[in-house]
Amino acid sequence: MKMIPALIGTAALCTSLSNVAASLPTQPYLPLDTALALATATLKSCAADGYNVSVTVVDAAGLTRAQLRADKAGPHTLESSRKKAFTSASMGRPTADLAALIKKMPELDGLRDMDPNLLILGGGLPLKVNDEKVGGIGVGGAPGGHLDQACAQAAIDGVLSK
Repeated sequence: MKMIPALIGTAALCTSLSNVAASLPTQPYLPLDTALALATATLKSCAADGYNVSVTVVDAAGLTRAQLRADKAGPHTLESSRKKAFTSASMGRPTADLAALIKKMPELDGLRDMDPNLLILGGGLPLKVNDEKVGGIGVGGAPGGHLDQACAQAAIDGVLSK
């Protein structure tokens, strides 16, 4: 006889949890295959222009999902690309825009010191799906942040627009 109230209580708990789960917000995420496709496309885009770079793709929390380094890319480019990806994911803006903002408003230079993972140089772009941030991509190694960014943008246009 005591099992019946326990079963009713368990059923009520399951129903309650099911209702709570149904009301929780959903959040888009960056699948690994998409992160790898973005990294590969970025590397190919830069290689086509003669640049040996590293590329990092991070999720919305700034955690690395994919990282590639071209055969002749400098060793420093791995960390540079990771930090640019982290910065763009964290701030939700292109790193070149942040650099320009600090140049225009020097009082914002303290942004550089907010987190040791930030790198405010051109070459990082946020990744968005349906206007929701899902991560960031960073490139390091081309002879200028604007060129790093162009490779990343070409990959975004090719991979995320499909």
